[in-house]
Amino acid sequence: MTGNAEFQEKRWLALILLAAAQFVVVLDASIVNVALPTIGKALDFSDENLPWIVNAYVLTFGGFLLLGGRTADLLGRRRVFMAGLMLVAVASLAAGFAATEAQLIAARAAQGLGAAIISPAALSIVTTIFRDGAERNKALGVWGAVAGAGGAAGVLLGGILTDGLGWEWVLWVNVPVSLVAFFLAPRLIAESRASDQARAFDVAGAVTITAALSLLVYAVIDASEAGWGSGKTLGLIALALVLLAAFVVIEQRSRKPLVPFSIFRIRTLTGANVVGILVGASLFSMFFFISLYMQQVLGYSAIHAGLSYLPLAVTISLAAGVASQLVTTLGYKTVLAAGLLFIVAGLLWFSRVSVGGGFTTDILGPSLLAAIGLGFSFVTTTIAAVSGVEEAESGLASGLINTSQQVGGALGLAVLSSLATTHTEDLLGSGSGLKHALTEGFQAAFLGGAAIAALGFVLTLVLIKGSDSRAHVEIGKAEAEGAEA
Repeated sequence: MTGNAEFQEKRWLALILLAAAQFVVVLDASIVNVALPTIGKALDFSDENLPWIVNAYVLTFGGFLLLGGRTADLLGRRRVFMAGLMLVAVASLAAGFAATEAQLIAARAAQGLGAAIISPAALSIVTTIFRDGAERNKALGVWGAVAGAGGAAGVLLGGILTDGLGWEWVLWVNVPVSLVAFFLAPRLIAESRASDQARAFDVAGAVTITAALSLLVYAVIDASEAGWGSGKTLGLIALALVLLAAFVVIEQRSRKPLVPFSIFRIRTLTGANVVGILVGASLFSMFFFISLYMQQVLGYSAIHAGLSYLPLAVTISLAAGVASQLVTTLGYKTVLAAGLLFIVAGLLWFSRVSVGGGFTTDILGPSLLAAIGLGFSFVTTTIAAVSGVEEAESGLASGLINTSQQVGGALGLAVLSSLATTHTEDLLGSGSGLKHALTEGFQAAFLGGAAIAALGFVLTLVLIKGSDSRAHVEIGKAEAEGAEA
């Protein structure tokens, strides 16, 4: 284990702090959804700009994650983590006081940038203060439980705050949490960074990969308006791919690359990131479609819809804890494969939602299956992605898996939303009723998500090395034997 003895004794308190910061990051992506109509009226948003309250956050978050992770390695993980917390606090305060569309969108973009700094820095701190094996699995189980439940909790908290205190509090709630975390960080977390020899900063690589990821996320977000086959969308994707190609060339020629491609020789790390993209693509959009189904088809209020997420949030947390224990005894490959099968089953069940559906049959049952799958998959992809990685590259590995999950989520939401919208519009054009057309559109999206998760299951079997997974189990056994000795 790294860090001095004083901080090592406080590592479980540090984990609570880091998990709370990650909870805020995940919460911010979903908490404003319920408040959007209220914010739109208060600030006189146009229909075209209202989605950018969410999109501005997603864009900077997804675009800067990789840079945030590597910066933490080079400049100091605690220092970068604290800088991200302060940025989120200031941006959240500014967002709540916003008086115009432009002010709020800019503040949300700054929140996303702060989140892109916090998330990989916090995860890399977890991987450096807990050694590989059962202890780290337990820590990442806590991390996964908190992060996985954050999306569901955001919907509930957003409804309560909007109705009870006003939409501004959906944004201001971050301020006290961020400031308390900023104050406690130096007292609970030791500073750590890569060796001095590795501290040269690859500016060209940082600019090209950040621009490429930001453009790709923007193109995907904007495709629902511009159209997937439009010149604008195809041009932006082409430009993003050109920048990615330039990044590869720059990294191969750089003496101190932002992303040493040697890290991808770890096949399990590469496989975990590929599967992480598919987990994000299949599941992140699920929250979006469930919310729409409950409110647009079943007629639930915002708070009713939020409360309906409680079983989902609780199950994710419990499943993440169970997964962290199972990984120690069964290995991450087995647990990840099982998690993806749960996701497939849950989304297939969701694909049978009906116009006159009930909570138990159409929401609760499939939610519980998908929640078990999310808890299992989120924890195990993270464990697999950081196992066997040198401490000097822990921030990079953390940034990679965060980026994979977030970019996968953005891609999945864009593709599945397009699928749902197209199907709904075709049915409306043929004379179907609105609720019927919406429901069948949601069914198509859930079926598409199940297909993506099924591909993730196959790639888990192919890309995640069984020998690495078994070696991880042996590390856990050796750790247990050492504790008994």
